[in-house]
Amino acid sequence: MSKYETIRFEQSGGIARITLNRPEAANGINHVLGHELAEIAGLIADDPAVKVVILTGEGKFFSAGGDLKAMAANESKAGAYVKGLADDLHRALSSFARMDALLIIGVNGVAAGAGFSLAVTGDLVVAADTASFTMAYTRAGLSPDGGASYYLPRLIGLRRTQELMLTNRSLSAAEALDWGLLHRVVPAAELATAVDELAAQFAAGPKLSNANVKKLLLVSSDHTLEEQLAREAAFISHCADSADGQEGIAAFLGKRTPKFA
Repeated sequence: MSKYETIRFEQSGGIARITLNRPEAANGINHVLGHELAEIAGLIADDPAVKVVILTGEGKFFSAGGDLKAMAANESKAGAYVKGLADDLHRALSSFARMDALLIIGVNGVAAGAGFSLAVTGDLVVAADTASFTMAYTRAGLSPDGGASYYLPRLIGLRRTQELMLTNRSLSAAEALDWGLLHRVVPAAELATAVDELAAQFAAGPKLSNANVKKLLLVSSDHTLEEQLAREAAFISHCADSADGQEGIAAFLGKRTPKFA
């Protein structure tokens, strides 16, 4: 069970669950939450027992992004304070992106600013039909962080990214799904169940295969075709030599359900 101040953290059966837990502050990211999220992400990334990570929020907000009240309270050193917040958040994002475990994000409500940035970094993103998404940075005289300038152009293209970042347009969950920011939208009352079912599915799956999918996609736009083909060949060979690979092949040929480690 959680030992943290602003996050609930639980781990069981290969599944780790992180819940942003500052509902009284719209799950805004202050220095404590940012530090705790970075710490948890690093621990999970180093834990071979974890196959799936669930990230969601408590209350009506997924996250309203950086805590502007905390920024205002540090007005005399706002730049340094915000840099610290961004650095912690970015450490967490890097750990999530490069860990072998899959990250499933359940967007339970409003995702704004860094909350929006964080929401779309999942390997699978499921949103409640009541969720909404807005960048909101320039409205507060700020510029994006949380990987938004990396992920959004790749997910939805430059023009739509420009519109979101410069106009602060708000998207409903249905619109975000249509734009390609999400994988699935479900009724709000069914979000936890939908996320848990996905997590259980992947917890029973082959960790190395899923990790290799993440790694291949993360670098695909940076490689030439031949470089990516070489990476694919090395990865599939590694999978074939693994216990899960041998079990998967045997199960497929034997027309039975595989039992992965």
